[in-house]
Order: sequence, then C-alpha cells, then structure tokens
Amino acid sequence: MIHANKYFDLRGQIIDASTLDEEERQLIDKLQQFSDDHPDARTAEYESYWIRRVGDFYLARGLSRRDVTRTVVWRIAQDLNSRLMIAAGLAKVHDYRDELENLILLKYKSRRAFCEATGLSEDMLSHVLAKRKNLGIQTLADALAKIGYTIHITQVPDILH
Repeated sequence: MIHANKYFDLRGQIIDASTLDEEERQLIDKLQQFSDDHPDARTAEYESYWIRRVGDFYLARGLSRRDVTRTVVWRIAQDLNSRLMIAAGLAKVHDYRDELENLILLKYKSRRAFCEATGLSEDMLSHVLAKRKNLGIQTLADALAKIGYTIHITQVPDILH
C-alpha cells in the first residue's frame, strides 16, 4: 500500500504520504481492508464507504468539504475505488491518447493549433485519437519536445498484470 511514505496511483504517479499522522495511516489501512473485503465495484459498497468515512474523519478535524477532497487520504481512497472499477470492467486505464487529448483541450484553441505547434498532421492526430493508429515513440517524443513536454515511463499498476 504505502511504501517508504509513497503511494503509487494507477498512473504510476507518486502520492507523498510522509505528512500523514498515525490516525490517517490507520484510516488508509481500514479503507484498504474494506476494499479487499468488498471488491465488486458494481455494488458501490466501497465507494459509499470511503466517501462517508474520509469525509467524516476530516470534517471532525475542522476541514471544509472542499479541503477534504484535497487530502492525501482522499486521493488514495479515490485511487483504490478506481482500481476496483477497472477490475470490474466499469472503467479503463487512460493511455497516452487520453493524455494527449487532455493536453490539447487544456493548452490549445484547437487540434489544428496543436498540430501547427508540434508538426504533426491533423489527419494523423485524428487517427491516433480515434485509436485507429499509433504514433511512433520518436515521432511522439519529437512532437512533445517542440511544445515543452516529454514522454514519461511509469510502472504498470498491479491491477493490470
């Protein structure tokens, strides 16, 4: 679960758990145990449990509801829920295309603007985002480098192998 004060989420990103106190760590252990005992995401037992449990825990500590959703424990509980949803076939792990599309939506006025900045053809981008084609790793790396981004390699989450 948490190893050396680090939790690795589904995307392989590190959630820093070094600031958690003992009660927060115990809460995470209880959340993990509940998710292990109620693995079927179709019943939503874990989802109902973790939202209420984490919310009550931090509201009792005086945090606002908004602040509760920014805590490390909330993020870990949410990730555990995502893992259950993937295992049940109710969700999927994002791939590079999803991240590429998010980048385009957040940083560019249009796909055309993105293509002009990266040197990719609009036709190829359309095929890639529709999952009909893949970009070669060097092509993707070169395109991303032009706009100040890079490819990041992460460990495959346990749920996928």
